[in-house]
Amino acid sequence: METKKGNAAKRQSLLQSGTLNKSAAKVVDSKFKNMAFFDPDDILQVKYEMLRSNQKDGIGVQKASKIYGFSRITFYKNEKAFKKSGLAGLLPRRKGPRRAHKLSGEIMEFVSRLVEQKPDIKSAELVEKIKDRFSLSVHRRSIERAIDRSKKKQ
Repeated sequence: METKKGNAAKRQSLLQSGTLNKSAAKVVDSKFKNMAFFDPDDILQVKYEMLRSNQKDGIGVQKASKIYGFSRITFYKNEKAFKKSGLAGLLPRRKGPRRAHKLSGEIMEFVSRLVEQKPDIKSAELVEKIKDRFSLSVHRRSIERAIDRSKKKQ
C-alpha cells in the first residue's frame, strides 16, 4: 500500500495533469477498495475499468456506470471516445469554447480598421465600439488576444 505522502504526491500529479477524479468516493468497485494497483483518484483508470467491465465481464451499462460513479450518458460518451481514439479518448477535455467564436472576420476587420486609425486605442474602448456597432458583448482580453494572433499571422 502507498504511504500517505506518496498518495498525496500522486493526487497532486493527477490534479496538475487534469486526470484527478473529483468523484472518487462514488467508485464502489471492490478492486478500487481492496487492491493497491487500482486508484479511484485516477479518472483514466476508472473510465477504462468501467468500459472493460462492460465489455469483458458482461456487466450491464447501468450497473457499470453506477459502480464506477458515472451516469449512463457519460458511459456512452466514454465508450464512443474510446472506440475512436483509444485511451487518449478517455482523457478529460478542456471545457468551453476552443476558439474565439464571437470575433468573426467582420468584427476583426472592424477592429483592425479602428486600430489602424488610432494605434493607441485601448481594448476597453474597442469593447464599447463593438457593443455599439454589433450589439455584442466581448471581453477586452479576448480582443487583445485576437489582435495578438492577427499580428503573428502578418
